[in-house]
Amino acid sequence: MRNTAMNPVQRGKLAIAAAAIGVGLLSVTGCGFVNAQQTTHQYSASDGIKADLGQLQLRNMLIVASGEKESGRVIGAVFNQSNSDATLTISGADGAQTEVPVKAKSETYLNEESDSAVLSTAGAAPGGLAKVTVRSGSDSAQINIPVVNGTLPEYQKYLPSSSATPSPSGSATPSTTATSTESAAAGH
Repeated sequence: MRNTAMNPVQRGKLAIAAAAIGVGLLSVTGCGFVNAQQTTHQYSASDGIKADLGQLQLRNMLIVASGEKESGRVIGAVFNQSNSDATLTISGADGAQTEVPVKAKSETYLNEESDSAVLSTAGAAPGGLAKVTVRSGSDSAQINIPVVNGTLPEYQKYLPSSSATPSPSGSATPSTTATSTESAAAGH
């Protein structure tokens, strides 16, 4: 039989190899210790923003306009978590205002022709942020909504037409309640 005991040189090489592997593992796994985990931060994974206003939840909100002083269409989704109907009022630059009625325990999607929420003035140039006040009942907040133009094909159809110039106080009509598949697709 052969003796398989390690001599001091072999033990030294093994200790150096184990230390190198340990340092390598620490350097690879240590990144999560010093860098914040991105999955723990909530953010809007879209072009629009999200905001909560009392029982109303605003999701993927943005304004589509061809210029700062041009009409701007508000698109996105408004979810009403309360047991009573609500009206979301969006007030922007130069007295521009639009209202969005939202039925109790339902949602209104501002993305169809029938749900036109148009501000008479966008309030910011495309690529900028328009400062608007959102209000529902006694709840009110100032938020910055991104303004985009029709450069991207998905937004071209939402540019307000020059023939449909809104009054300073436009109004959107509520959509019907979406199916659970549509709600899941909306990220809610």
